[in-house]
Amino acid sequence: MKLVERIAFVSHTLDDLFPHPAVPLQHKDPYTLLVAVLLSAQCTDERVNKTTPELFALADTPDEMRHLAVPQIQRIIHPCGLAPAKAKHIHQLSEILVRQHQGEVPQNFADLEALPGVGHKTASVVMSQAFGVAAFPVDTHIHRLAWRWNLSKGKNVLQTERDLKRHFSESDWNKLHLQMIYFGRTYCPARGHKPQECPICSQIGRRILFKPGHADDKP
Repeated sequence: MKLVERIAFVSHTLDDLFPHPAVPLQHKDPYTLLVAVLLSAQCTDERVNKTTPELFALADTPDEMRHLAVPQIQRIIHPCGLAPAKAKHIHQLSEILVRQHQGEVPQNFADLEALPGVGHKTASVVMSQAFGVAAFPVDTHIHRLAWRWNLSKGKNVLQTERDLKRHFSESDWNKLHLQMIYFGRTYCPARGHKPQECPICSQIGRRILFKPGHADDKP
C-alpha cells in the first residue's frame, strides 16, 4: 500500500473496531486523571485502576493530597511500581498546584510539563482527555504500532508523534490515540504478536516485527 492508502486503511479499521473509545484510566476530573496517568508509567492501566480508589478515598484534590505523608502515598501506590519516585512527585505536584495554580490543573503544556514527574506524554494525555485540546500522546506502544504499520520511521516517540500528526486530521488525534491503545492490546501486542491474525498487519504486510534496538518494546 502507498502511504495515503495505509493512513486511510488504519483510520477506517480503527473506527470500525473501536468507534467510541473510552479513557481507560478511571478518574473524575483533571486532577485525578493527572495522578492516574503519572501512576501508569511502566504499569498497566488495570493495575492503576485497582490502586487509585484507595488513594482517592483519602485524597482526591491537590489540597488533600499535599497533607498526606509521602510514605503513606507510597504504601498505597506500591503495586504500580516506582512507588518512591511516584509518591514524591504526586505530593510535590499537589503542593505546586495549590500554591501556584489555585488548586487547579493548568490547561497548557508548559505549566503541566513543569510539574514533577510530568513529561510530554503525560501532559498530552491530560490536555487531550481532560480538556479536549487536540494532542497525540505517543508512548512506546503507539510508537511500536506506527513503526509496524510503516507510518513513521521515527527513532523516538517525539519523532513518531510528529509523523502521526502530519498523517491524520487534527480533529481525530484524541480519538486515534485511544483507538491505537485498545487495538495494540487486543490485536497487536509487543510480545506474542501473530501478524497473520492482526487486522492491520495482515493487510499492510510490512514491518511486521519491531526492529531490534529501535526502541523499547515492552508488553
